Amino acid sequence: MHRITTRIDRLAALASEYRSPIPPVPKSVKIELTGRCDFQCYFCASHTRPREKSDMPWALYTRLVRELRELGVEQLGVFYLGESLLCDGLADAIRYAKRECGYPYVFLTTNGRLATAARVRECMLAGLNSLKFAVNCCSPGQLHHVARVEPGEFHVIVRNLRDARRVRDEIERETGHRCGLYASSLLYDEAQRSRMNAALLDILPYVDEHYWLPLYGHPGTAATAAAARHAPEAPDRAEIKLKPLPCWPLFKEGHITWDGRLSACCLDHAARFHMGDLSQTPFLEAWHSPAFQQLRAAHLKQDVRGTACGNCIAYS
Repeated sequence: MHRITTRIDRLAALASEYRSPIPPVPKSVKIELTGRCDFQCYFCASHTRPREKSDMPWALYTRLVRELRELGVEQLGVFYLGESLLCDGLADAIRYAKRECGYPYVFLTTNGRLATAARVRECMLAGLNSLKFAVNCCSPGQLHHVARVEPGEFHVIVRNLRDARRVRDEIERETGHRCGLYASSLLYDEAQRSRMNAALLDILPYVDEHYWLPLYGHPGTAATAAAARHAPEAPDRAEIKLKPLPCWPLFKEGHITWDGRLSACCLDHAARFHMGDLSQTPFLEAWHSPAFQQLRAAHLKQDVRGTACGNCIAYS
């Protein structure tokens, strides 16, 4: 099985053919099944911005997923900004992508609170290839501080991750299908590595791989000032420092909101990043829209002043 970090690093590498205002169709797209989330993390703008939050209509999802596959998209993330396990139809969405559209790789990231053994089994049996738990807290107290949920939910998340490993192994024995099981953690500061030691001892035996992510808060959130104290880096992995310009997701990964908007930002909670309405516009037309071309050109020139990205903490 490929390491998830190898897959991420390959995706983040901007080869020459992608360094264009009109890059090829991305191999990876994340599609937001819901804008809702059960956490209120201080580094996330989801609960502070007046963005309407609902679920993607099934007809829109199936049309977009089929269109993307026909264009050549290979990796489908069935999540974006919201928590997809809030959707009762998550397993159906995975099954449609795998069996009806033939995606080679369908992946999901979750905060883990709702990732019960029963829900995980549904998703893996539907064909899920990768499940990642975002384990961003070292203790019940830190979870309460960061995500504004009851401290006891910390133990629920750890239990769900352990159960996910048991379910994964059972399904592999029963069917031969193996879903990668991973965890990532945010580096709020360098001290977080040592804070997480005990928690990781409980987690690492149950996952195929764990990796660190830099604190990369959404513009305008409480995390902005904290993240700006660190050296600028691209939103991928803490161990691999990439130059922030050009920002690779603009060129290599699509991001679609629950209401069908193609976004230019992997942390978008503002309409200024919308590059096209996919309920009205074909994906490829929006991917190569004049607005998207102009934004990419600014990134290639390494000068995003006056653009939608101008206030991003990565460039401050």
